[in-house]
Amino acid sequence: MKDLILNIAKQLVDNPENVIVDESREGNILTIRINVDPSDMGKIIGKQGRIAKAIRTVAKAAGTKENLQVNIDIVD
Repeated sequence: MKDLILNIAKQLVDNPENVIVDESREGNILTIRINVDPSDMGKIIGKQGRIAKAIRTVAKAAGTKENLQVNIDIVD
C-alpha cells in the first residue's frame, strides 16, 4: 500500500525526491502519512481537495481487498 501511494504522489509533484510516505498499522486500521515539499502541497490536495479525495478513494479500494480501513493524512 505504501508503494502505491508513494508512486501516485511522486507523479503529481514537481519535487518527487521530497515525497515521504509513512504507514502505521493498528489492527485492521492502516494510517498513511504523506509528506511533500511545501511548494507541492497544492498539487497533492488539488482544487477543492479533489486530488486528495481521489488518493483516499484509491487507497480505500485497495484496503478493502485486505479488509483494512485506510486513513490518509497529508502532512505539511
